Amino acid sequence: MEGSSSEVRCGCKGVRVCLLCEAEKQQIKTQSLHSIATNYEEYVYCEDCLKAWALSSELIQHPNHQGKVLDFPGVCIISEFITAEEEKNIVHEIDSTKWKESQSGRLKQDYGPKVNFKRKKVKMQQFTGLPHFSCALYNRMILLDELKNFVPVELCNLDYNPSRGSAIDPHFDDFWLWGERLVTLNLLSDSYLAMTSDKVTGEQSILVRVPLPRRSLVILQGDARHVWKHSVPRSAIVARRIAITLRELSDEFQAGGRLSEQGNELIERALTFKGTAVK
Repeated sequence: MEGSSSEVRCGCKGVRVCLLCEAEKQQIKTQSLHSIATNYEEYVYCEDCLKAWALSSELIQHPNHQGKVLDFPGVCIISEFITAEEEKNIVHEIDSTKWKESQSGRLKQDYGPKVNFKRKKVKMQQFTGLPHFSCALYNRMILLDELKNFVPVELCNLDYNPSRGSAIDPHFDDFWLWGERLVTLNLLSDSYLAMTSDKVTGEQSILVRVPLPRRSLVILQGDARHVWKHSVPRSAIVARRIAITLRELSDEFQAGGRLSEQGNELIERALTFKGTAVK
């Protein structure tokens, strides 16, 4: 199978490492969240009350939480967004396309424009649209109140596996090209996002775990998009996980924006749903 991880080489560059290369590089990432750092006060997000509750307190299921609580706006989790049979079919479609090595033990498949974020340049020559399997997902997404006018122009599949020490460090997705909402479908295993922020003050830094149940859809916007960085530490990967992330355009590429013409072209290509992965 083209999607088999047994043929994978290390794709790490610079300071990034995975289990395949870190012993060779003899490198320890002290600032990484590959394992949860001890200097964070940890909270767990509850999708029912839209708040995060301190992990130091006894965790009691909603609505009977106790202990320290933190308002945590901007996260929406839709459990069981797809069925088990749909998940099986989608994974089969994804694995029929060759995976590319990526940073920190991940594999990737990109369906979107080539972007130089530093120079703010977008190249569309290789972009042929979103993949065919995503058309049904898109049509279901826009039935949600949170995604009624969501128009994705990029889809990225990421494969995480504990055998490779897969992870992704804390980051913001780009704000120049990508718009308000980040949408991810979580496949094959339960996981969680680790959310951290330099803007949240207190005696101790805060880390909020946002649960990602298998087959759930998560939407990040507002503070969860602009204030809190998101990451996936190694401890969040207990079995193979595939994350399908879709991104919309920023206002600059929307109607009335300076780059709306380019944005229209991206949208037209994306919604053909005839795309092949960018090499």
